[in-house]
Amino acid sequence: MDIPARINRRTLLTAAGGTLVAGALGTGVARADATVGISPAADQGAWEGWGTSLAWWANVFGDRDDFADLFFSTKTVSYNGASLPGLGMNIVRYNLGACSWNDVGGARMVVSPNIPRFKQIEGFWQDWRNEDPASSAWNWSADATQRAMLVKATQRGAMSELFANSPMWWMCNNHNPSGAADGGNNLQSWNHRQHALHLAATARRARDQWGVNFRTVEPFNEPSSNWWKADGKQEGCHIDATTQRSVIAHLRTELDRLGLDGVAVAASDETSYDLARTTWNSFDSATKGRVRQVNVHGYQGLSGRRDLLGNDVRASGKILWNSEHGDNNGTGMMTARCLLMDFRWLKPTAWCYWQVMDPTAGWGAIRYDGSSGQAGAVETKLYVLAQFTRHIRPGMRIINTGVNYAVAAHDPAAQRLVVVAANNGAAQTLTFNLSAFGTVPNGTATRWSTLTSGSGDRYTRRQDLTVSGKLVRVPFAAGAVQTIQVDGVVR
Repeated sequence: MDIPARINRRTLLTAAGGTLVAGALGTGVARADATVGISPAADQGAWEGWGTSLAWWANVFGDRDDFADLFFSTKTVSYNGASLPGLGMNIVRYNLGACSWNDVGGARMVVSPNIPRFKQIEGFWQDWRNEDPASSAWNWSADATQRAMLVKATQRGAMSELFANSPMWWMCNNHNPSGAADGGNNLQSWNHRQHALHLAATARRARDQWGVNFRTVEPFNEPSSNWWKADGKQEGCHIDATTQRSVIAHLRTELDRLGLDGVAVAASDETSYDLARTTWNSFDSATKGRVRQVNVHGYQGLSGRRDLLGNDVRASGKILWNSEHGDNNGTGMMTARCLLMDFRWLKPTAWCYWQVMDPTAGWGAIRYDGSSGQAGAVETKLYVLAQFTRHIRPGMRIINTGVNYAVAAHDPAAQRLVVVAANNGAAQTLTFNLSAFGTVPNGTATRWSTLTSGSGDRYTRRQDLTVSGKLVRVPFAAGAVQTIQVDGVVR
């Protein structure tokens, strides 16, 4: 995330603060003791899973098995003397880099004065004079550390997506992969196909040599945004909707040509729900036909018309992912609230955090120093993420609870119901009414609790709830995020 982008996103998140467009979607805050009815009739489909992008953090820590276990397994992982719950993510997003430091016919990459080295991701096609991926123009030993984490995640069962923040530097008008001076289009008009080829050839190499089968390829990252500038702090490129249509067509052709007809195209990773809807609806039918999955980023926070985007995408018969969320609230409460709003209104089938490790306090689940490569403090956000990712598992059926502060998921085979809820207000009791289910045994239910204040419960497990008459009453402390598990539940 570039600093201008970060300022913009923080502004969006802060401005949202609980106020939504025309009040249409509510605030997501339960303000007093409440009863929430959960009905299998509100089933909104099977859950595909949870993920994270690699990029910068994996460029630093990609060779570490402890972080691979922490993010891509449900093991308990020892870290700096603490036992952390593995998040069990099953989606990994690999960032195809745009940088190289070689000379090509006297031309070299132009580097932003503000980009730190660990955010420069090395790409593979380093010399435009030869398109053959088997030639010396392609350096397949590049980006070894990020690739190592991609392989580790794959070995732990994760499915993968390939995405690009920017085309290779030599495809950019100013040879600067951080953006144009004015934030405008920076992909050279004669390199639309070459950008697509770089992506497709990487997907083919991953299949043949790395043991990685990319499910989707996403050629853009917040392409319609205007903050990708030559003095930025990361790779980025403004690509308008007309150019996006051209690249998508080339990408489908190049994937098919390389025998990757089963790899789907995803688009467009716009920064907000409303912008994603504008871009999607600007595509003609041929372009939409080439896109199997619509990706959106969640940087409108608690605002934006998630429902309208979701409706439009589903009406087109496409898969919908929130492929990137990030916020600077290390407590995890903002993450929980935004995620619950996504479940209620956007209705994606998967959800990904941007950088699970980040140098800036609050943005990731673990902090680190990008210069020294030293990993640091654990944010409370990690324990909040665990409430969702460890319990709402791939294949479970998502159930819309009708409120913005709770989501339910049911595993019919295991006869297990889970509810995850966040209390952003004062202490209260929430009662979950399961009377719409056919069978709900009386007995004990299990809960896990995290206090976003940072003191007290950190994904703490308790078996102190009673299920009686298909009701479960759950005390919620102020700032608590909790998961409730009830077994033996049959639709």
